[in-house]
Amino acid sequence: MAEAVKTKNEESTIFIGNKPFMNYVTGVVMQFTTKNFKEVTVKARGKFISRAVDVAEVASKRFLKEHGVGVKHIKIDSEEFEDKEGKKIKVSTIEITLGKK
Repeated sequence: MAEAVKTKNEESTIFIGNKPFMNYVTGVVMQFTTKNFKEVTVKARGKFISRAVDVAEVASKRFLKEHGVGVKHIKIDSEEFEDKEGKKIKVSTIEITLGKK
């Protein structure tokens, strides 16, 4: 399942990675249904961006449609860091905020 984080703002954030696709969808759905959050943010970077888009779409259109959940905001950016050889690399990032309408 998605990582649990302590702070209120980050508690409603799902970070996309290598886990099975439906684990992330279930994580998003659970945040809205059992924890009753008004907003959930799906975050990813690099090669996981397309998976984040798919997670947000499947969660909102297939599982949460009757709850009035849809995409509220999309933020794209890039992060710069150094790889093992000390070379600077830029990686694209995305944050998709889903919320109750």
